[in-house]
Amino acid sequence: MLDQITKYLVVANIPLNEIGFRVAPFFNIIYVRNEGAAFSFLASSGGWQRYFFIVVALTITAVLLVSLFRTSKKKKWTCLAISLIIGGALGNLIDRVLLSYVIDFLLFFIKTESFSYYYPVFNVADIAVCVGAGLLVIIGLFGKEK
Repeated sequence: MLDQITKYLVVANIPLNEIGFRVAPFFNIIYVRNEGAAFSFLASSGGWQRYFFIVVALTITAVLLVSLFRTSKKKKWTCLAISLIIGGALGNLIDRVLLSYVIDFLLFFIKTESFSYYYPVFNVADIAVCVGAGLLVIIGLFGKEK
């Protein structure tokens, strides 16, 4: 829900492809459309990628839902991690189904007089997926949950 609320606020208040808010010297809120996957992967592939990413998101969500239901509720961190990934996948899936693209708006960058680097624009759903995946990696690396 947080993902969809933030996307709504961005679309309602910021023109497409423009910086809406300069939050910090390294962080802007900008409204862009991403027709691809992470880092705009396959964004200019002619439209078929929309359906591909919908199928992928539905498949991953189904597999993770089964995994979530099979996971002991005592493993709260594992359940949280899986839920974050599902929530993020569904947040971006909603955009793909309804709009045919994903709304991204968080832009972090480093810019000096001689150097600039812009991290690809992302959204709250992407954060949820990354945090969930990171938690699963940590749980996997450091053993059983207490």
